Amino acid sequence: MPLPLTINALSKSYGARKAVAGISLTVGEGEFITLLGPNGAGKTTLFQMLSGLFSADGGRAQVVGHDLATEPLAALSHLGIVFQQPALDLDLTVAANLQFHSDLHGIPRGEARRRIAHWLQRFGLSDRAQDKARDLSGGNRRKVELTRALLTCPKLLLMDEATVGIDPASRAQILADVKSLCAEGIGVLWATHLIDEAQAADRIVVMAKGTVKFNGRAQELLALNGHAGLTEAFLHLTQGAPEIGAEAGAA
Repeated sequence: MPLPLTINALSKSYGARKAVAGISLTVGEGEFITLLGPNGAGKTTLFQMLSGLFSADGGRAQVVGHDLATEPLAALSHLGIVFQQPALDLDLTVAANLQFHSDLHGIPRGEARRRIAHWLQRFGLSDRAQDKARDLSGGNRRKVELTRALLTCPKLLLMDEATVGIDPASRAQILADVKSLCAEGIGVLWATHLIDEAQAADRIVVMAKGTVKFNGRAQELLALNGHAGLTEAFLHLTQGAPEIGAEAGAA
């Protein structure tokens, strides 16, 4: 069975600036990978390419074995995404937002209602289905966006700085909810600049200036230069240090 995500030498430039410079990484079935990098590292550009919003200048990305460049519909059918910027229609109810998304993807109405009810119950939002999105807290809006991403039954879930701007308790709950999805076989690529969110990862990919600086487990990152904590190790890698272990932890 092909991996949920395989990226080989993917690149993207804006004029003379290389936003993503030939990066390679994988996400395995049920694997929780943290893409950790400072603002401007290239994480969002990478996600925009993976979601089909931008075309890569070079390299290759496959979702469950389908090439994004040559089989975009097949690849994207296996992918769910929560972007950093909120994307709900605030004047629609929770149920209407989710139904609209289901209609866009051609999910039969009966099946869509079943899936919507399932995920709203899973995330504790069943009683908010008829509330307008604008009446929800920031954390609950994110849960609705997570629900929306799961309606197509994806094999790969992309979370792009999805906890920015919400309170710590909601942030921890969303992280726990996403981790529970991995136990059900969904591969997750979680982009963040928050060190504490990387603690929960099966593998950490450190990205800076469009390149992968490290790809491996937290313990391996700490052991490289005897760092006392992830913050110290992260700052060492993202402030001009050479690349370390970029080919480690392939799957």
